[in-house]
Amino acid sequence: MTTTALPRILQIGRLPLPALETELAARYHVTCLADQADPAGYLAMHGAEFSGVVTTASIGLQGEVIAALPHLQVISSFGVGFDALDIDAAKARGVQVGYTPGVLNDCVADMAFALMLDVSRGIAASDRFVRRGAWTQSRFALGSRVSGKRLGIVGMGRIGQAVAERASGFRMEVAYHNRRRDPGIAQQYFESLVELARWADYLVLTVAGGPATRHLVDSTVLQALGPQGFLINVARGSVVDEAALIDALTHRRIAGAGLDVFEDEPRVPEALMVLDNVVLTPHTASATHETRRAMADLVLENLDAFYTQGAVSVPVPGTTRPQ
Repeated sequence: MTTTALPRILQIGRLPLPALETELAARYHVTCLADQADPAGYLAMHGAEFSGVVTTASIGLQGEVIAALPHLQVISSFGVGFDALDIDAAKARGVQVGYTPGVLNDCVADMAFALMLDVSRGIAASDRFVRRGAWTQSRFALGSRVSGKRLGIVGMGRIGQAVAERASGFRMEVAYHNRRRDPGIAQQYFESLVELARWADYLVLTVAGGPATRHLVDSTVLQALGPQGFLINVARGSVVDEAALIDALTHRRIAGAGLDVFEDEPRVPEALMVLDNVVLTPHTASATHETRRAMADLVLENLDAFYTQGAVSVPVPGTTRPQ
């Protein structure tokens, strides 16, 4: 490509890896919408200049922004979730949408187990116990063993299967719930999420976000999980009815929770922060140097493939342009 022929890319907000912004700017003519004093006014004046968009799973892309980009052809999103992307608007326009699945499976599964171990054994809580000098005054409370327990996975996709793989090392019995049984998965299938929760000691959420899974885990599911059960969420905050979860944790209707995601990130309810039976992390399941680099590479690969070959490398299901 010559300098004058560089495609114009609209970057919706700041990207999690600064090096990716540098690399994008070296390959394309990039403008960051978040840097504009009047984003709506900027789009009205310049929206027709852009053929591509780069965004993240957390920032997404709203339908009104898509409407303001009449020549939009491709969206490359940093992340696996696309509930913040107006996929229907993109599909209606024939816009290709690339995303970055697969490369973060291991790190998200690792985080699921880290949260599981932490909330069960009180690792973060016991660290605070030692640091404040409480060990000289008393013994730390007993925890719960993880090995040999029952693990229920909600959403047995790539990440769910990576969690199940790790569970084998802990001699855990694994079962799962999807919208439908996967004949390629050997573990026990529960058609009912409530029944899976009733069976499980740990309920790990790796399901996709979006309207179809909003508040999938509600008070009924939490009641079924019971006072010895733990909830681990490395999916999306919207999957859990947060008010019902706070109530269940406060009244010990479940034993505890490990949460990497929340309904209104980055705002976390004070009611969660004061509880000692919940571990909170700031949506960092994929936040490792290795995974973020691999995600950045895939963002670039999706754009490069589109502009050189006419199709993104890894499309969001259902968004490929008919040939």
